[in-house]
Amino acid sequence: MAAYTSWDRETGRKLIAAKRHVNGAMLPILHDLQEHFGFIHEDAIPLIAEALNVTKAETVGAMSFYHDFRRAPVGKPVLKLCRAESCQAAGCEALVDHLATRHGLVADSPGGGAVAVETIYCLGHCAASPAAMLDGEPLAALTPARLDQLLEGLA
Repeated sequence: MAAYTSWDRETGRKLIAAKRHVNGAMLPILHDLQEHFGFIHEDAIPLIAEALNVTKAETVGAMSFYHDFRRAPVGKPVLKLCRAESCQAAGCEALVDHLATRHGLVADSPGGGAVAVETIYCLGHCAASPAAMLDGEPLAALTPARLDQLLEGLA
C-alpha cells in the first residue's frame, strides 16, 4: 500500500502554489494533493478555490465528477477493477463474484475487508483484459487464482 503523509496545511499550500499557474490547474492540483496525502482534505478545498479564483462549489464539483478523488483516507489497499465492455467480455464479472464469495470483498461497498474494491470503467488495458489496478499498479489478464495470490500477498 502506498505510504501517505498526514494532512498538513502548509504542505497543501505549497502543492497548490506549485501548479496554480498551469493551464487547467484544478486537476493537476487535485492529483498532487491526493498523491501526497492519499485524499483531498476538507481544508484544501478553500485553499484551491482561492488559489484558482473559483468557488468552493466548483472545486467540490471537480472532485466529485472524477471518481478517483477521495475526500477521506482509505487506510487500506485499493483494487480498482475494470468493468468496461472489454473486461466484461473477458470475465471481470466472474472476478467480482469471486472476490465476494471467496474473500468477502464487495465492489463499491464501504464495508470492511483488507482491500477496498472499486469499479472503474476502462484502464486502457483492453488487449489484456480483465484488468485492474492495485494501489496504482496496473494488473492485466487477471484470473481468480491471480487475485487470490495478490490478496494473500497483502495479508
